[in-house]
Amino acid sequence: MELLILKDIVIIFGLSTLVNYLFTKIRIPTIIGYLITGVIAGPHVFGIIGNAHDIELMAEIGVVLLMFTIGLEFSLNHLLRIRKIVFFGGFLQLIATAGVIMLVGHLYELEWKTALFVGFLTALSSTAVVLKILQERGELTSNYGRTVVGILIFQDIVLVPLMLFTPLLGTETTNVGSDLFYLIIKTISIIAMVYVGNRWVMPWVLHSIAMTKNQELFLMSILLICLAVALLTSTMGMSLAFGAFLAGLMISESNYSHNAFGNLIPFKDTFTSFFFVSIGILLDLNFVVDNIWLVVGTVLLVLVIKMSIAGFTSFILGHTFRGTILVGLALSQVGEFSFILAKIGLNYNVLSNFYYQLFLAVTIITMSVSPFIIQVASPLANYMLKFKLPKVWVNGLFPLPEIEIPKLTNHLVLIGKDTRALNLSSMAKALKFPYIAIVFDPATVKKRTQNGEIVVYGDAINEPVLHKAHIETAEVVVVSIGELMTCMAVVEKVRRMNSHAHIIVRIRKVEDIEELYRLGANEVMPEEFETAIELFKRVMRKYLMPYLKIREVIANIRTDHYGLFRDQSRQSLEAKSIMSEFPNIEVIARQVATGSELINKSLIDLMLRKKYGVTIVAIKRGDLLIDHPELNEVLMLNDIIYILGRPDQIAKAMELFHDPVIEK
Repeated sequence: MELLILKDIVIIFGLSTLVNYLFTKIRIPTIIGYLITGVIAGPHVFGIIGNAHDIELMAEIGVVLLMFTIGLEFSLNHLLRIRKIVFFGGFLQLIATAGVIMLVGHLYELEWKTALFVGFLTALSSTAVVLKILQERGELTSNYGRTVVGILIFQDIVLVPLMLFTPLLGTETTNVGSDLFYLIIKTISIIAMVYVGNRWVMPWVLHSIAMTKNQELFLMSILLICLAVALLTSTMGMSLAFGAFLAGLMISESNYSHNAFGNLIPFKDTFTSFFFVSIGILLDLNFVVDNIWLVVGTVLLVLVIKMSIAGFTSFILGHTFRGTILVGLALSQVGEFSFILAKIGLNYNVLSNFYYQLFLAVTIITMSVSPFIIQVASPLANYMLKFKLPKVWVNGLFPLPEIEIPKLTNHLVLIGKDTRALNLSSMAKALKFPYIAIVFDPATVKKRTQNGEIVVYGDAINEPVLHKAHIETAEVVVVSIGELMTCMAVVEKVRRMNSHAHIIVRIRKVEDIEELYRLGANEVMPEEFETAIELFKRVMRKYLMPYLKIREVIANIRTDHYGLFRDQSRQSLEAKSIMSEFPNIEVIARQVATGSELINKSLIDLMLRKKYGVTIVAIKRGDLLIDHPELNEVLMLNDIIYILGRPDQIAKAMELFHDPVIEK
């Protein structure tokens, strides 16, 4: 028996590794890979899993650990910050979906109890799949992303009372009042147990264990708490998963919850994979083949109903038509927690085996197509906006008041809503630079407009939004958007509308640089690489490397990594400048500071060309710009000097601009 289960584990890990490798390449969540692994290895395809029951036992451990970590991550303070989305939006989406599905259940000849239960199953969406996709696209903190996250949080919370409520639907007794009374007693007991454990018991226990400074003991204690509380609730007639959630809830507010969560991640990920594999194993492909049109029709019906209700909910919350489409499609699938609830319903005979198989087929298919649906959400919304739609649909129920945008030229345009773009806005405002910000988040727009900033609300991939920000006359455009495809679309449109603007782009990965330069960006700053440079700079400082040497090294590193991309990109621009023929030559501006060696010296005395290889092409003194300065021109304090040269040459020349005592 031991060898048989070991063989099954090896098979599952082998197939999961292969499938997930392929899925990672095409950027599809690994959960879908686990489901497909189960289908392939299950008895209805190749039948290479010897004992599915043992896999289900391991899957049960995965569910317990999954629910335990959800309890650990539960934060009442976070809920209060987004309470409108979580409680109002989440409740509206759940009740509306369950109600509509319950009515549709009559078409499937379901009893009202079963129809209501199926409605709750269908209302739950996939937290794991959706959050992973939004995280990869950099849209978790976007306006629509926050709504999606808030509704998913409510669904995770409501899973617990639904787990308690399901046994009532499966009982044959007519004494509903008595059942509800016992449910209320159980609920009060659970709340009391969690409160006492969270407030007094768990902090004392975990503190005592942590003081031993034995990490192995701490991990064993966390697992003991999780499994012991799960076993306790199981003996009370509730599920192991529910008990694990309560155990996590008891620890969530302690100072050691983050450490506990970090220690459990490897265990959770490993055993959770068995949970999804076991779901795939349970799916009977013969059922799907025999009822193919029923399955396809139900999948389409579920997608349409869930998309419509989730979109309607987001519209009620004040989203624009575009946000309504994005939220609706993001929440259109059935989620992984529905599996847990469905298994309980099957055990209590709320769900027959026929409808359980139909549920498995619909859930696996909707989760599998979800990444592709979310991918087409934005293009679909843009296409639909081309039609003449009612103004209230396009702008939402709570449209922002129109603000008058002054006609600007040679100004700065900031595109993005992350902290980097916000900080740039603050700096531009402090220095009195003329700028316009484009932000796709009405809450941020409203707040910044009230502070006196010029902010355009909208998606920067739409040309009317760019026109409103006078992009055609902008001098510099900064694009700080997390999602690569959106970033590329914005850069392409900005370059087409303005051939002379200097476009600076923030991205995440170095490998994306080339494509953005090809589309017309002038400077691309990959987050990963720039962070590594900053870390290495601090390492060099720790080794007491001279400041000027650090600047020279960093300049050379940037040239090595960016020079080739810069060269390739500039050749692709239609409107070339003479600088495009010299990709590793640049012009920078630097102010003559107090203590600088340049003060009161003429250009002929400095011999910058001979000593450093750089050339001063212009000097700005107050409002006066001196281009092509004469060799006898004397530099003064606070002059702004424009220097031409290679990055490494400019880095060496910087020693002249600072006071060595001040800048180290």
